[in-house]
Amino acid sequence: MSDVIVQRATVKDVPAIYNRIQKLAQYEQAPDEVTLSLEQFTEDGFGERPVWQAVVAKAADQVVGFGLWYMRYSTWKGRRLYLEDLYVDESWRRAGVATALMDALVETARLNNCSGMVWQVLGWNEPAKAFYRAYHPNIRLDDGWENVTLPIDL
Repeated sequence: MSDVIVQRATVKDVPAIYNRIQKLAQYEQAPDEVTLSLEQFTEDGFGERPVWQAVVAKAADQVVGFGLWYMRYSTWKGRRLYLEDLYVDESWRRAGVATALMDALVETARLNNCSGMVWQVLGWNEPAKAFYRAYHPNIRLDDGWENVTLPIDL
């Protein structure tokens, strides 16, 4: 892990992040669900009104993982960092990269006065669930919540 650095993503990192989003969709058995273009993704992260931010893990100046997040608000808990995606290239898994990314995200949440971090994990994704449980003893995987989606056709 000593040759990996974690830093805030820049616009130059966007194509590498986008590529890994597509890999994540393949892993999650939903490759056709990525309908967002690289151009729109770039605009949404680095345009006039950015809605997402990310940290990247780099080895030899190449992205090997990322954590993409945005702020959300809970009327019960206040400001929360919402982790949209955490992904590490397969060849870099079990090398401490995911832990380093999570540490950077936790620090980002602290710096933004968040009361916590929230995210989703697929029920069948046992490797991810095992990682999250091992990351911190206070992580709670909630049962009983279901995703609701309403597509808006523009």
